[in-house]
Amino acid sequence: MNPDESAEDPIETARVIVGDHFPEARWALLSGSVVTSHRTAGSDLDIIVVLPDDDPRVPCRDSQHTHGWPVEAFLHDRQTLTQHIANARPMRQPDLIRMIATGVLLTDDDDAIKLQAECAAILAAGPAPLTETDRQGLRYRLTDLLDDLVHVTDAGERRVIAATAWITVAEKALMLGSRWPGDGKWLLRELRDYDSDLTARWLAAHDNPNAIRSLLHELLDQAGGPLFAGHRVIGHR
Repeated sequence: MNPDESAEDPIETARVIVGDHFPEARWALLSGSVVTSHRTAGSDLDIIVVLPDDDPRVPCRDSQHTHGWPVEAFLHDRQTLTQHIANARPMRQPDLIRMIATGVLLTDDDDAIKLQAECAAILAAGPAPLTETDRQGLRYRLTDLLDDLVHVTDAGERRVIAATAWITVAEKALMLGSRWPGDGKWLLRELRDYDSDLTARWLAAHDNPNAIRSLLHELLDQAGGPLFAGHRVIGHR
């Protein structure tokens, strides 16, 4: 069944789950919406579990229903966790960093406390700066979408292109703002945290191709203008 406000305490339940399923864990942490004000009746338990070194199960995401909750266990050992964190900033992959920085430790562990502080600092610093290649790719993508949206004649295609462009506007705005990306609900959360005015206009533009075109123009101006002629991607088909 799905948890609700009257369900068993998620932190204590997560501790029991770790003890039952991963008694050998070095440390564990509960994260996700369930430990925030964003908790809903459909929230699951996102648990990071750090296992002994060279455990054959890592890295792995294990999903199951147990103790009345949907549970996602993210299994790592110290080496795979360290490598993932090292790659997060240059690869713009904040999910695990965000989970560690904002989670609740289920066990007392000095290494975990130190790592949580390090992840919070990485999260606050933002992703690696855009390279010139990144910026050109961003301009090219926005230019291509704008061209499609301006010239499309099929009503169905217009809706699909507009929907794609609407999501892309938010993603690229975060890139230009040196902010972490997000998927689904995290896209909106990151955009709200970055620019509340842009977020309001972005939400209002949904299903409105003309408003989306305006946002594309605005973002392209911010990025350096349209780009097509002269854009080259080596090795791309």
